[in-house]
Amino acid sequence: MDKLEAMRVFATVVEEGSFVDASRMLDLSAPAVTRSVARLEAALGIPLFHRSTRHVRLTDAGQRYYSHAKAILESVEEADAAVTGSYLAPSGRLAVTAPVLFGQKYVTPIIQDYLAEYDKVSVNAVFLDRVTNLLEDNLDVAVRIGHLADSSLFATHVGDICRVVCASPTYLERRGIPDTPEALVNHDIIQSTAAEPLSSWSFGKRKVKLSPRVQYNQNAGAIQAALMGGGITRLMSYQVAEELANGSLVRLLSEFEPPSMPVSIVYLEGRKANAKIRAFVDLAVESLRNNPLLNPPS
Repeated sequence: MDKLEAMRVFATVVEEGSFVDASRMLDLSAPAVTRSVARLEAALGIPLFHRSTRHVRLTDAGQRYYSHAKAILESVEEADAAVTGSYLAPSGRLAVTAPVLFGQKYVTPIIQDYLAEYDKVSVNAVFLDRVTNLLEDNLDVAVRIGHLADSSLFATHVGDICRVVCASPTYLERRGIPDTPEALVNHDIIQSTAAEPLSSWSFGKRKVKLSPRVQYNQNAGAIQAALMGGGITRLMSYQVAEELANGSLVRLLSEFEPPSMPVSIVYLEGRKANAKIRAFVDLAVESLRNNPLLNPPS
């Protein structure tokens, strides 16, 4: 058995999500793909997939094996590229993930610059308001907000954000400006359950129990309602950075804001040697660090 080729077939099944789709990608028959994976499992003495009639899913051992196999395959590609000179030209598909609004506002322009600069790459952008597992979800690069707990990730700090309370000037003219967190109980509250799942808002050790006038399950709805003068909302600063900068929303209670949270570009350790990842990370770090909406002048 050609172990390297078996690894390549196995990794393709993982990335395509099925044996049939992997066979199309590899230009092999589906039975040939199945036999290759079966021989690899027999050689290892462990099952790599949970199989059903419609889906395949990695076992715990399969997840660990995929991580190592992927690194080996990429090292081989890098070695081949180094002797041909092609290591200077990123190629292949890059999978990037970020929170929804962050991705739409700040990552999409970076992706477009990346595609314009490197004509041999393609991008799969996955914007989700939840923390993804890079290995399990076959993702290369992620934007993470908050302190990182996963030691298998390499992180580069690119900015800081915090939770901000804000409202439109028209609302504040009509209802007045709250001067303490407790004063919020006398105002119309717009709550985004995506950014603020609980109706008790914390300001350090102070907690204020609120009765939202309206709730939205998406941040964009809460932003729009606030812009229309519907009340006071609390969101991540990056989500309303443009509105705060142009004055369509006003920042409130800034002296009571909780500590800021870091914004990081992360990827699995050892993956930056991959040219497509290295090029994107370098571009993203430069762009985000120079973004005044994420890193305002002190």
